[in-house]
Amino acid sequence: MTLVKCHSYLLERIKHHSASRGGAFLPLIDPDKQDYATTIRIACHCQDAGADAILIGGSLLFSNDLDTLIQNIKEEVSIPLILFPGSSMHLSPYADAIFYLSLISGRNANLLIGEHVISAPIIHKYQLEAIPTGYMLIESGRVTSVEFVSNTRPIPRNKTSIAVAHALAAEYLGMKLIYLEGGSGALQSVPVEMIRAIREVVQTPLIVGGGIRTPEEAAAKVEAGANIVVVGTAIEQQDDPTFVRTMAAAVHQSG
Repeated sequence: MTLVKCHSYLLERIKHHSASRGGAFLPLIDPDKQDYATTIRIACHCQDAGADAILIGGSLLFSNDLDTLIQNIKEEVSIPLILFPGSSMHLSPYADAIFYLSLISGRNANLLIGEHVISAPIIHKYQLEAIPTGYMLIESGRVTSVEFVSNTRPIPRNKTSIAVAHALAAEYLGMKLIYLEGGSGALQSVPVEMIRAIREVVQTPLIVGGGIRTPEEAAAKVEAGANIVVVGTAIEQQDDPTFVRTMAAAVHQSG
């Protein structure tokens, strides 16, 4: 996006959907999960379904030409493409923005500041909009890729007070978004009780993703206080435009 920054755009979409007691819908596409043609087709399905933006990324990146993939997607879709990086190598000047993730739930210094120092000069060179995001990994019932790769322990799903304290810290540190993540292929999604408790004490927009498999589950996250819902694996596995439309509608009009 050139005229409107992605962060401002996301805030506008959140405000727009809040009128119907809904939230913004951001599908997550992992380039490693399918070939280029399928990735582009899924992106088109997402735009047609009314997705507000598309996240691109994953814990690993075996696809070695992210630039070409993003350029090809942008030839077919007009909604923003936002990088969801697994490391400082997952960058492209052709994306519209990047979630500048700080894994505040863990104690791995490399994912709190190390990767950021490496990537910052490249992001500056690319003139890529960086959106500071407090990234909180929540226990999902199994070890997910992000837990293994990040070498961090998730916040226990029954320790709501710990999650609330981390979310408050993210807000006080000036994070523009707070992302509660169960992880790709999570056995269980982020508990609604945890979302609700965090929503009661922070004003920062909340993103919730990981392990969300049904429209009903997505709607429940919004009703609990999520401003943005991210769905990845379920969309990639279904590869069905009707499913994506149903999911988007549930998030946009959860009430």
